Amino acid sequence: MATIEQEIKQQKKFGSEYEKLAVNIMFTSGWLYNLNAARFKKFDITPEQYNVLRILRGSFPKPMMLSDITCRMLDKSSNATRLVEKLRMKGYVKRELCPSNRRQVDIVVTEKGLSLLTKIDNESAEWENTLRGVTKTEAQELNRLLDKLRK
Repeated sequence: MATIEQEIKQQKKFGSEYEKLAVNIMFTSGWLYNLNAARFKKFDITPEQYNVLRILRGSFPKPMMLSDITCRMLDKSSNATRLVEKLRMKGYVKRELCPSNRRQVDIVVTEKGLSLLTKIDNESAEWENTLRGVTKTEAQELNRLLDKLRK
């Protein structure tokens, strides 16, 4: 198992354990992102598009407004409008004017989108195996610590 110093080929020591922690989290985030990007490539979607589909599935069959999707996204800097449009063009979501408010656009995942998510879900065990370098107890503790860090 390589340390963060080995992974980034760092010669000097970090200024503090907190600096090392921040670099380690950012490096690991990029590592996970790249694993996810490779995982979704065969489905012709990006991790950000997958995130939008999961959000919409969570509210299905109730439609969502774009602003609600945006506030739930993992990467707040993602262009949700562009992501939804790409998913619409692939037939995974549909956009409709809200009958009670013509300025509001409702977005909902389609059956095709739900089917795609089911295919991806069926590979979840394989995906989770890449994370099994830690035990379930260690994963729970890491989740607790990450939640604590964001407080």
